[in-house]
Amino acid sequence: MLIDGFGRQIDYLRISVTQRCNFRCLYCMPKIPFDYVPKEELLSFEEMFAFVKELIDRGIRKIRISGGEPLLRRDLSIFIKMIKDYKSDIDLALTSNGFLLKDYAKELKNSGLERINISLDTLDEKKAKKIAQKDVLSFVLAGIDEAIDCGLKVKLNTVALKDLNADELISLLEFAKHKKVQIRFIEFMENIHAYGALKGLKKDEIIAILSKKYAVSLIKKAEFAPVSLYSASGYEFGIIDPHSDTFCKSCNRIRLSAEGLLIPCLYHEDALSIKEAMRSKDIKKALQILTKVLENKPEKNEWKLNNNQISKRAFYQTGG
Repeated sequence: MLIDGFGRQIDYLRISVTQRCNFRCLYCMPKIPFDYVPKEELLSFEEMFAFVKELIDRGIRKIRISGGEPLLRRDLSIFIKMIKDYKSDIDLALTSNGFLLKDYAKELKNSGLERINISLDTLDEKKAKKIAQKDVLSFVLAGIDEAIDCGLKVKLNTVALKDLNADELISLLEFAKHKKVQIRFIEFMENIHAYGALKGLKKDEIIAILSKKYAVSLIKKAEFAPVSLYSASGYEFGIIDPHSDTFCKSCNRIRLSAEGLLIPCLYHEDALSIKEAMRSKDIKKALQILTKVLENKPEKNEWKLNNNQISKRAFYQTGG
């Protein structure tokens, strides 16, 4: 069992398999060049899996794979199958921008993937191009349909932005409802890598917009995540409120980056690397580093809106 310094059980691992992305979204990495980290700087899937096995043996029950855009990492389905073959009942999910999903959804499903979250910030082709700085919408919509058709459990993620998609929140909710999938509206997470003029919608503003057409009521607040589930006249949707620290007391997650950084909290800069230990096949050393990371996991995040704190974290490296 993995226990941090505040007695919280850690049973959720998020793995960023690449920081590369084929979008340049305004809220994430609009000015980052289309470069890549050399392959030799990344943990191989074999090295990742050797560590992941140890975590599963110590109580990890849920794994989410992200990026960057994880489908840009070659042989991702093989990595997924390695995990599922080792622990068939593990809760295994993926977060993707959906651009390549039409070609990979069935392969991912056959490898053992169960759930996928797909980014969909607008249903307007011009807005999608403005946000992603690339013509993407038709590919994303095709990917959503393919994922649904091949039996993956789909959720949609929408970053709620003033002056960009605020006028579409109802349409996006109705799109998700029509597809019989859940949508989750995400508050924009201020960070130094985003386009500076962006302004996000807060939870109450999102609810106010949706309430113009639907009777919105709270269903429940998730215990282990910054998400609240709501009903819009019977349809269940979510709002992710990352600025709150109310979920921190029960936080159950740690993160592993593609370059081998173990990250105890999304909103802190402290992280320790297991890369050298895994390269030398020194599992004992890697587990010692894990112990230190768990000891260093903070009690609460430090995202204090009142102090206008903006994260230095590159979310494309950690998966958000």
